[in-house]
Amino acid sequence: MKKTTITCLIAFITASAFSQTFNSKKLDSLFALLEKNNKYMGSIAISENGKTIYTKSIGFDDIESSKKSSVNTKYRIGSISKTFTASLIFKAVEENKINLNQTIDKYFPTVKNAKKITISNLLNHRSGIHDFTNDDNYLKWNTQFQSKAKMIERISAGDIVFEPDTKGQYSNSNYILLSYILEDIYKKSYGEILSSKITKPLHLKNTYLGGKINIANNECYSYSLDKNWKKESETDMSIPIGAGAVVSNPTDLNLFFENLFAGKIVSIDHLNQMKTIKDQYGMGLFQFPFFERKSYGHTGGIDGFRSVTGYFPTEKLALTLTSNGMGYDNNNIMLCALSSYFNKPFAMPVFSTVEITSATLDLYSGTYGSPQIPLKITISQKDNVLIAQATGQPSFPMEATAVNIFKFDTAGIVLEFNSEKKEMLLKQGGKNYLFTKNKTIKNN
Repeated sequence: MKKTTITCLIAFITASAFSQTFNSKKLDSLFALLEKNNKYMGSIAISENGKTIYTKSIGFDDIESSKKSSVNTKYRIGSISKTFTASLIFKAVEENKINLNQTIDKYFPTVKNAKKITISNLLNHRSGIHDFTNDDNYLKWNTQFQSKAKMIERISAGDIVFEPDTKGQYSNSNYILLSYILEDIYKKSYGEILSSKITKPLHLKNTYLGGKINIANNECYSYSLDKNWKKESETDMSIPIGAGAVVSNPTDLNLFFENLFAGKIVSIDHLNQMKTIKDQYGMGLFQFPFFERKSYGHTGGIDGFRSVTGYFPTEKLALTLTSNGMGYDNNNIMLCALSSYFNKPFAMPVFSTVEITSATLDLYSGTYGSPQIPLKITISQKDNVLIAQATGQPSFPMEATAVNIFKFDTAGIVLEFNSEKKEMLLKQGGKNYLFTKNKTIKNN
């Protein structure tokens, strides 16, 4: 339930060489460093062959009352909810309640192109239905209860983005509609369906459809970091339902994915359909590259919560990271976790910074482009702080670690400048992207 920004350039991380020895000390060191520098709040769980081999939690469920997080803390997992919803749709198919090729006009006659859009198109984001979270006024009503009728009205009001099945483009609206289809065919609420079909049979005691955050129930608030932690508002969970309203924790999510890939939730044939990637999207699953390996999972973001879960079928390895306060990139923590598992080196972050003069920052200012990715980045300064902004995306401040090197820990971004060559190297997720400053044309 979050717009894609530069902070999501790299969906996952890469490593190589298999090792059965897990170096827990490396991951312990990273979490100790993050906790010492007050850069992160969240939990991780790693399991192999169905057995948990590592868990860790740092930070607070509630800063105001100093309630510390633990392995029992439950988080809003955002769009990882979509994997549950896709699984429920395939269970409905197996029960002959629906089929993937049927169109959705029976359920949503007011949605544009409803007579052309199939359930399959909703599952793999090929419907062309407008994503309501992109509406300019979304953040004006997202904390208020929304009825099913109102949400369908909002989705129906959007323009057609493209004709069905001609391309793929992520839209939360798809999974809102899938949630309503499930409620229609089972004559139960989404939460009841989730409980009866998945969480109770799998004994996922910490997984359910969320409501207002309840600290007494080991749930946590979410925060953003701007020198100090700032409590985020709560999206009303009547809005995202099966697109982003599920609450869970890393241990439960690992167990869910282990059962999903063991064919214990849906058939292996249907799992293979979920795994089939077309224009970057599967059906409730993303594919994360791992050199010669392939892993499957999903990411999630809602309010200040950020989550990522991945499953590696060959190794039967499951990793889940959930955060309620992120001043350091989840991607880098997952990189450390995998390097600990696959016995690869990992460079610990450095949180010290240096002061840079305004004149030096001016040398880096300008707009940069790269042939490697279709993204332009504008560099400017404000109050002696370097500001980066990708086209059409929010700006973010960079901290200087050297006279020409700047970082944004929240997204794991490092920018390295060469003012003489008018070049900027963007480093993120183990990848390097070379940008060149555009020429400025002066008017005479």
